[in-house]
Amino acid sequence: MASPSLTLTFPRPDLAQITFDTPGKSANILSSSVLDELEAILNGLEKNRELAGLIILSGKPGVFIAGADLREFVAVMPTITEAETYRLCRRGQQLFARLGQAPFVTVAAIDGTCLGGGAELACWCDRRVMSTHERSEIGLPEVKLGLIPGWGGTARVPRIAGLSNAIELITGGEPLDAHSAFQCGLADDLVPGEGLLAAAQRMIDAERSSGQYLRDRERWSRPITIDPTELDYLSAAASATIQQQTKGAYPAPIAALELMIESSADPLDVACDKEAQRMGKLFGSPVNKALLNVFFLSDRIKRDSGVAGSGVTARTIAHVGIIGAGIMGSGIAAAHVKRGVATRLTDADENALAKGDRAVIDEVSYNKKAKGPDLQKALQAAPLLQCTQDVMELAHCDLVVEAVVENADVKRQVYSRLEPLLGEDALLASNTSTIPISSLASGLKRPDRFCGLHFFNPVRRMQLVEVIRGRETSDETVATLVAHAKRIGKLPIVVRDGPGFLVNRLLSPYMNEALHLLTEGVDLREIDRAARWFGMPMGPISLYDMVGIDTAFYAGRTMWEAFPDRVIASPILPALIRQQRLGQKSGKGFYSYQNRRGVGQTDPELSPLLEPYCQPPRTMPRETLVDRLILPMLLEATRALSEGLVRDPRDIDFGLIFGLGFPAYRGGLLFDLDKEGPQRLLERLQPYESLGSRYQPTSYLRQMADRGQRFYQ
Repeated sequence: MASPSLTLTFPRPDLAQITFDTPGKSANILSSSVLDELEAILNGLEKNRELAGLIILSGKPGVFIAGADLREFVAVMPTITEAETYRLCRRGQQLFARLGQAPFVTVAAIDGTCLGGGAELACWCDRRVMSTHERSEIGLPEVKLGLIPGWGGTARVPRIAGLSNAIELITGGEPLDAHSAFQCGLADDLVPGEGLLAAAQRMIDAERSSGQYLRDRERWSRPITIDPTELDYLSAAASATIQQQTKGAYPAPIAALELMIESSADPLDVACDKEAQRMGKLFGSPVNKALLNVFFLSDRIKRDSGVAGSGVTARTIAHVGIIGAGIMGSGIAAAHVKRGVATRLTDADENALAKGDRAVIDEVSYNKKAKGPDLQKALQAAPLLQCTQDVMELAHCDLVVEAVVENADVKRQVYSRLEPLLGEDALLASNTSTIPISSLASGLKRPDRFCGLHFFNPVRRMQLVEVIRGRETSDETVATLVAHAKRIGKLPIVVRDGPGFLVNRLLSPYMNEALHLLTEGVDLREIDRAARWFGMPMGPISLYDMVGIDTAFYAGRTMWEAFPDRVIASPILPALIRQQRLGQKSGKGFYSYQNRRGVGQTDPELSPLLEPYCQPPRTMPRETLVDRLILPMLLEATRALSEGLVRDPRDIDFGLIFGLGFPAYRGGLLFDLDKEGPQRLLERLQPYESLGSRYQPTSYLRQMADRGQRFYQ
């Protein structure tokens, strides 16, 4: 029996096998049509009384089932009711429940990614066999979309893996690797990938012989046995952890926790019914819509080639050179070595090179579980990294990334030495964060092979990379660097050349406005609190200290030179620099870090330094402070769009979320403001227009209002 996504075969007369293989997709997804196919197959199999077992596996290497079809979610969201959401959840639960009630043993044979609805399907099976491949994982990430598992995950997983394990898995949304899944009982056997089918067959035979699967079915259908005191402690501890991590901005983790605690005393079917009811309240909520938007932003970037049309082919980068072994250079080198790319790291300073070498190996060999270096990883990585002071050693590299000091003259000197050494097809890129790429390319003989490749600090954590296109950068260069960034696990956006590129250009008005507020007498702690209340990971004043006051000053000067009409030079940063208050790196900046924990604290020595430049203390409503910080950023975004700095408004939202930590639960700056519409935004700007051009509506925004448009069409 064959179908578009599912194929039914019989490895032997008493064994059935369903193979998932969604046509034209890199991953299997559970669409409504796939559920219909599964239902039809089960209808037939349940009539076969000679059947000993059913094995469910994937025809796609590295992927079992990636989850539900989120595009179907978005399609029904505008009109679906809470009652209809409930019915859809119950339909999926009851379909999957047939796997745990069938007159034969059911086994999910998992090789690769098993997430969301795919994990729920697997957990309704009697047993799960997982391959030991490093990509094998099982997880329920629904909370990252503002939802909870809706096909029985919150009811079934606690009964299989234990309530504590289920709470951690479901409220955190992070997947378990195969070994962790085995340890908590979510996987019943681990085997090499090539032995997966044979292991599933052996398990079916063993279960038929022992009958243990029938006893487990009965046990899992009942309420969970747990001491009330232990239950209260588990609830309180998990709730505190969730509140600390989410700051109350994400309702789904708490909803999942409360549901699992409450339904632990219920039979399985009652727990499933409560899950469907709770799902109806979350589906289509503002946070759900926002997080779905973030998902689709990421999905779009993963598919984007970086250039228009399909006639450009990206070349493969086999050998990479990094010039500059500082924090950024060593971080970029580590990102390459982690992905198995042969990397040469060079620096004129022998001590800096030795330090960079250690930093790369330490990062690449770090073992999360052991919380320390892994000797085996270090031995595997060492041959991929070569450190040298001789720039001649980079002659055979396909790509060289310059990560030296943020000084245009120094960078050009590096290029003048390096370019003659490189092959005709080699690419040269700069990790500059502010200097226009076209000006850096002015002395190059092959400017078409030069591009900006801006990584964010810390490289190991920040996925975003800006690929900055100079005036003469070729399509092939852009496409190659976009593909290469994805290869090393990064998410690239293509940006046209200009001061600050995209992320730093939009960050500049946010940071600059914080200094204005200080000079107007607003307490620095109130400014930071307002930003955090809005959802930013830290306030702008704290961000100055983290980035470095001197670094921020030089970046701000670049923006002031480019946009003097709306970037007003503040005397505050130079005053702090003169006192060597450079932020966290010097122990003092706006805050003092000279305490045991190194946490920013109010410093009484700061007030006398700021007094000559600040008005008497005053307070502002929190909402006003948020407007003052966010609206200039929004207006700058409209200017970037009108200039064609990015190819799509969604690039702005993606860049701010993954580059600045803009709150994901808002869906992005433009997505969030689309809720109000351009006319409402014009009204919000009116009280602030007297403050200067940085608050005056742009023609782009006025045209949107006249046409009734949104940023997302």
